[in-house]
Amino acid sequence: MSDELLHLTVLGCATPYPSVDNPCSGYLVSNGDTRIWMDAGSGTLGPLQRHVRLDELDAIWISHLHADHSADLLTAYYGALYADVHLPAPIPLYGPPGIADRLADFLTHTPRRSPIESAFAVTELHDGHRATIGSLRLISRSVSHGIPAFALRIEAAGKSLVYSGDTAPCQSLTELAEGCDVLLCEAESAQAPTEGNQVHHTPEDAGETARTARAGRLIVTHVGRFLTPQQAVSRASARFDGPVDYAAPDTTFPIG
Repeated sequence: MSDELLHLTVLGCATPYPSVDNPCSGYLVSNGDTRIWMDAGSGTLGPLQRHVRLDELDAIWISHLHADHSADLLTAYYGALYADVHLPAPIPLYGPPGIADRLADFLTHTPRRSPIESAFAVTELHDGHRATIGSLRLISRSVSHGIPAFALRIEAAGKSLVYSGDTAPCQSLTELAEGCDVLLCEAESAQAPTEGNQVHHTPEDAGETARTARAGRLIVTHVGRFLTPQQAVSRASARFDGPVDYAAPDTTFPIG
């Protein structure tokens, strides 16, 4: 892969559970030799290994702790410590506050706490968190999902990708996505709720967020069970004049 390009590879984007041919949310972002597993939803560890081994990852970044975005951290833990993977050091893991204890609650089966930190070097995210991982620069912002949740901007070689995670439309996402080359935005909801708080985008919301942020391209992902990908793309296109694609699993999008 050229060092001049960011690459976004879709491992899966199903919600709230995997389908036969589509794992839950997970992506591989790469630039040159730098590789980040961005969300680790159910079923994504398998297709991840078509591209990179666990011991070749530079980091894992988790938007929030719903299972369709984080459950494969559990099997990654077993792979990292108890199988044929030989880590030179724990894998850097960036995630919401409490992620280490959440993993330990599930993985501990004796009075002794499971050694989460032997597999993952955990950094808790906060609004405005910044990190440099190899050639990639990361900025995380808090977003509106009813629980601690984050969106991510990744920059390299003058190019930028913004991932919404799961969120209702919100100012922090729009600010984060300002002028980005690609906005990878969820479009889970067929309709906005008539009661209660909104916690997801509709396709129209995704198009509006892309338009307001002046994104170069929109990729809709995390399309809910009451929408088809074609409907999501068509409805998002009604609000955004730029290119609109669907995050089909096993697709790699070059950015740059």
